[in-house]
Amino acid sequence: MVASCFSPTSVYECYLRRCFSAAGLSSQRTSIDNETTIHFWGPKPNRSSANKPSLLLIHGFGPVSLWQWHPQVHFLSSHFHLYVPDLIFFGDSTTDSFERSEIFQAKSISKLMDKLGVVRYSIIGTSYGGFVAYHMAAMWPERVDKVVVASSAINKTRHDNAELVKRAGVENIDDLLLPETTEQLRTLLRLVLFRRRVFLPDCLLNDILNNLYKKNKDRKSELLRGITFGRDGHHANITPLCQDVLLVWGDHDQIFPYEKAFGLKELLGAKTRMEVIKNTGHAPQLEKPKEFNNIVGKFLCG
Repeated sequence: MVASCFSPTSVYECYLRRCFSAAGLSSQRTSIDNETTIHFWGPKPNRSSANKPSLLLIHGFGPVSLWQWHPQVHFLSSHFHLYVPDLIFFGDSTTDSFERSEIFQAKSISKLMDKLGVVRYSIIGTSYGGFVAYHMAAMWPERVDKVVVASSAINKTRHDNAELVKRAGVENIDDLLLPETTEQLRTLLRLVLFRRRVFLPDCLLNDILNNLYKKNKDRKSELLRGITFGRDGHHANITPLCQDVLLVWGDHDQIFPYEKAFGLKELLGAKTRMEVIKNTGHAPQLEKPKEFNNIVGKFLCG
C-alpha cells in the first residue's frame, strides 16, 4: 500500500501564511552580517507610509512564529508596523556562528531591526522569546520603548529547571521541549495547554513532529544549553529595566508557574505591572487570544 502524502500540518500552515498576508505582512529573508541570515514576517515593501509605531513579536521554543503569533497579527497590525522574526535555527533563520545564547539571539534581532531601518520599537516576547526581549531592552534602552514579557520566568534558577524536568517526568529538558516521540509530544502539550484536550491520533502527532520539531534539532539542543538564565544556583541575576514593562501569565502555567511572576515583577522595577489570565497555561496568547490582545493592546497604546 502506498503511504499517504497528505500532511494536515502543512495544510494548516498554508492557512496561517494567508492570515499573516491578510494582516499586511510578507515573508522575507535578509543577511544581517557575513554569518547570519534571518527569516521574518514584516510589512510588505509596497505598504503605505502610515504613521504607526513599530512592534516586534518574539516567539518561544517550539514551532516557528507563524504558529505562535497567528491570533495576534490581525489585531496588532491595525495599530503597529509588525515585525515577526524566526529566531536563529527556527525555520529558515540560520548562522555559521558558534554562539548559542539568548544574548546572541538578542544581538541578531537587533541587527535585523537596524538593517531594516527601524530605530525604535516595542517588544512582546513569549517564553524563550521573553529572555531575548529582556536582553534587548536592557542592552538598547534608547531603541526599545515598551516591553511585554509573556510566560517567561527570566528569574528562573537551576532548582526551577530541575522541578520542570521532574514535573514532566522526563530525563532532561530536551525530552520535553524537543520531543521526538508521540508520548513526549503529548507530555509537552499537557504542560503547555490548560484546556481540556481532545485525543490526537499518533498519525497526526507524527505529522506535527516531522513538520514542526525535526528541523535543526541538534542546533536547538545547543540553544537550550546556551541559555544564561538559571545557571547561577538559587539566585536570579536580573537588573531592573528603565522601560514600562508588562508581565502576562496564565494562572495554570506548568512550564513557568505564575508564582515566578511576582518575584520577577519586583526584580524588574517599579515601572513593571502584571496581568494574570485565568484558566490558561503557558500559551495564553493562543488559548485566550482576545483577552491577551486586549491586555497588551491597552498597555502598548496607552
